[in-house]
Amino acid sequence: MTHTILREAIIPRIDGIKKNVKRLHQLGKLKFMEFSSGDSYDLAQHHLRLALEGVFHISTHILSRLPGGRAVEYKEIARKMGDMKIVPKAFSTKALIPMAGMRNMLVHAYADIDPEMLYDIVHEHLDDIETFLKHISKVVKQPHKFGIDIN
Repeated sequence: MTHTILREAIIPRIDGIKKNVKRLHQLGKLKFMEFSSGDSYDLAQHHLRLALEGVFHISTHILSRLPGGRAVEYKEIARKMGDMKIVPKAFSTKALIPMAGMRNMLVHAYADIDPEMLYDIVHEHLDDIETFLKHISKVVKQPHKFGIDIN
């Protein structure tokens, strides 16, 4: 039995994530002093939070269509994406679980985020979001390989 994911639940979010990542790359071109003060720092937090929310909305949608895939907590969602082979398990552990932690910090512990941490993420970890999008693109293009239909 195959399960159906909805194109309209995934494609607009992919587009939104790409726009957020593009904006983060632009902000990452700033020197640290300019990045860490004023609106640039706030914009970086905003775009990173939106990108990560998109990652987990897509993940939740896909997992909700698979038997045993439902998950509530973000780190559990990240783990299940690897367990269900939507993304490689190593990627789930290395990248998605830390993304879940960062998403939670951005939403619940934003006072604990400092400019150096955010600057490092913008320079060293945006490729993790881009890698996630490549894996999701495979799901959208070849859903049958994942036991899924797309509508």
